[in-house]
Amino acid sequence: MLFTEPGFLYLLVPLLAFTYWWMPLLGRNLLLLVVGVLFYWWGEKLFVVMLASIALNWLFGLGVDRERFPRAARWFLGFGIAANLGLLGVYKYTNFAVDSLNQVLGVAGMAAIPWQERIHLPIGISFFAFQGVSYLLDVWWGIAQRSRSPLVVGLYISLFPHMIAGPIVKYKEIVHQLLERHLSWEDVHAGLRRFLIGLAKKVLIANGVAHGADLVMAAPPGELSAAAAWLGLLCYAIQLYFDFSGYSDMAIGVARMLGFRIPENFNHPYVARSITGLWARWHMTLSTWLRDYLFFPLAGRRPSPQRTKAALFIVFLACGLWHGASWNFVLWGAWNGLFLVLERSGFGPWLERRPAAVAWGYAMAVWLAGLVLFRCTDLVHAGGYFAALAGAGGAMPAEAFWDRQVLLCLGLGLVASLPVVPWLAARRDALATAYPAHAPLLAGAWAWSRTLWLAALFALCSLICAAGAYNPFLYFQF
Repeated sequence: MLFTEPGFLYLLVPLLAFTYWWMPLLGRNLLLLVVGVLFYWWGEKLFVVMLASIALNWLFGLGVDRERFPRAARWFLGFGIAANLGLLGVYKYTNFAVDSLNQVLGVAGMAAIPWQERIHLPIGISFFAFQGVSYLLDVWWGIAQRSRSPLVVGLYISLFPHMIAGPIVKYKEIVHQLLERHLSWEDVHAGLRRFLIGLAKKVLIANGVAHGADLVMAAPPGELSAAAAWLGLLCYAIQLYFDFSGYSDMAIGVARMLGFRIPENFNHPYVARSITGLWARWHMTLSTWLRDYLFFPLAGRRPSPQRTKAALFIVFLACGLWHGASWNFVLWGAWNGLFLVLERSGFGPWLERRPAAVAWGYAMAVWLAGLVLFRCTDLVHAGGYFAALAGAGGAMPAEAFWDRQVLLCLGLGLVASLPVVPWLAARRDALATAYPAHAPLLAGAWAWSRTLWLAALFALCSLICAAGAYNPFLYFQF
């Protein structure tokens, strides 16, 4: 089920909110577990994979107890992590492994492995597999207590706001909320506002530029003019950011309405002045997960500079492979890892001394080049697209792919990617400080204008969603 579907907006959310509000904690947790399973089943009939993940992590988590099982606990941990990564590997990477092996066999003149039945990739498996690993390692390290209750473990993995496409929530960040939380009208209001902001990002901006991006990317790159290729790449950069950050905002908002505080996932990444700074602002929950559970173990307690750089590069190879089972994603991870290592090797401090526009231009050029690898279907397609960006393509003009909607949404996305709202809030606070007698008036005007603005956005988004407009969620494929 999508957050933008009328069934979710007008049926599930009101019914869940009304029922949930009057229940005790145990009833709320049971209800959320059932809703999480149904929410997943609605869009993914292979829901037994998620149920298997819940069962495996609960069972192995019982054994990850150094006091009761001092010798066996490490084995339980190892088998538990292997089970999570095994599920992810079988469903996400088997097709890729067989296809790659068949290519090698073909070059060697050997018969290919018959592989007609492709393995289906369950929605969200990359996210709940990582959360399973987080549960086991947080318990092993002693930073969170294991749960004897399958309800707590099941709710952690199946909590429907963030289960399918994040944010990735570490067990240590939410365990206390699973055991005790309080609802307030302030949470409901704040969560609703956040949800509406995410809905507008998704429906009005991401969906608005998606058609233009898809048309350009589907065209033969050898026929594209440089202007058309750059238009498609800019549209895709805006689509990807607002699609994913919009979903994250909606997930954070729904969770807040249910009494949960889950971590932020984006912080205006397109204003970053380095790749290091961009990754500190982009998909932050994935970055911190990789840091805590992969980078630190690889780097060790007292890493040398060389080991730190090697660990960083390996982490981003894994990041690329996590995003997708193809060599494009592996190269995308290597591309980002390469520049992160370069910035740690002295280029970063040099870059900080350059003008802000130069540093920002460098960061955006590297990021956009990486998005070519991220979006193109294969390496041949990516090579052709790079050629088109450089002007070595055809003569198909950009006008063939845009209309007023695409240009309007692209312009809106470019403006909205800047920290405009924080800037306005800072100006409001400055005025309230300078003119304290007018502070209540300013606060009231801000609250009313925000309410009216969000109401108008919701009405417009509702009309677009009800009309069945183009509405893909990009990160569902990961």
